Amino acid sequence: MNAFRIYLVVVVLVIAVYTGLVIADHGWNLFSVFFGDMAKLSWPGQFNLDFMFMLLFSGFWIAWRQQFSPAGVALGVLGVFGGAPMLSVYLLVASAKAKGDVKELLLGPGRV
Repeated sequence: MNAFRIYLVVVVLVIAVYTGLVIADHGWNLFSVFFGDMAKLSWPGQFNLDFMFMLLFSGFWIAWRQQFSPAGVALGVLGVFGGAPMLSVYLLVASAKAKGDVKELLLGPGRV
């Protein structure tokens, strides 16, 4: 579990640095580039479409794990827009609360 947690921290740090460099060079126009590539029906657009569905899977899983409570739905939406950094932080907190119990980490409290 410690190796997993270290990996999650590395993900957050790497993406934070990379995102900062991209914003410095290209600004904040993520959505126009993201959806513009999809509109072109190109390989970058195909990747973005696939990635968007993975983000939606992540958001739905977070909301489901939180039993679709209002906070769970809000966290799910944050998961969709926050991507891997948000999911990494969520998993760090959830793994600490689950005290290393992978079943509880995946299913959520009360479902074990």
